[in-house]
Amino acid sequence: MTLHIETPALLFSATSLILLAYTNRFLTIATIIRGLKEVYKEKENSMILLEIKNLNLRLTLIRYMQMAGVLSLFLSVFTMLLLFLEQQLFGVYLFGLSLFSLLISLGLSFWEINISVDALRLHLSDLMDKKEGV
Repeated sequence: MTLHIETPALLFSATSLILLAYTNRFLTIATIIRGLKEVYKEKENSMILLEIKNLNLRLTLIRYMQMAGVLSLFLSVFTMLLLFLEQQLFGVYLFGLSLFSLLISLGLSFWEINISVDALRLHLSDLMDKKEGV
C-alpha cells in the first residue's frame, strides 16, 4: 500500500471541526453544571445531584473524546513527517493508528450523545406523565 502525504492531511479539517464541536459541548455542559450547583446550594434536591452526576460523566467522556481526537491529529501530522522523510511503512502504520484514534473518539461521542438523549428523555418524562394524565 502506498500512502501519499496528502492523505493524512485530509483529516485536518474533519478533525478540527470535530474538536470544535467537542469543545462547544464541553463548555455548554460546564455552564449547566455551574448553574445547577448554585441551584443546589439554594435548595438541596436529590434530582439536581443526579443531573450533576450525569453531566460529570458526560464531561469525562468529552475529555476522552478530545484526547483521542487530538491524538488522531497528532498522529496524522507525524505520519506526514514520516512520509516526507520517505518512511513509507512506518507512515502507513502510524496513519492506521491515527484512524483508530479517530474511531475511538467518534465511538465515545456516540456514547456521550446516547447518555445526553437518555437524560433529556428522563428530564421530560414528568411532562409526558402530566400530559397522559390530562
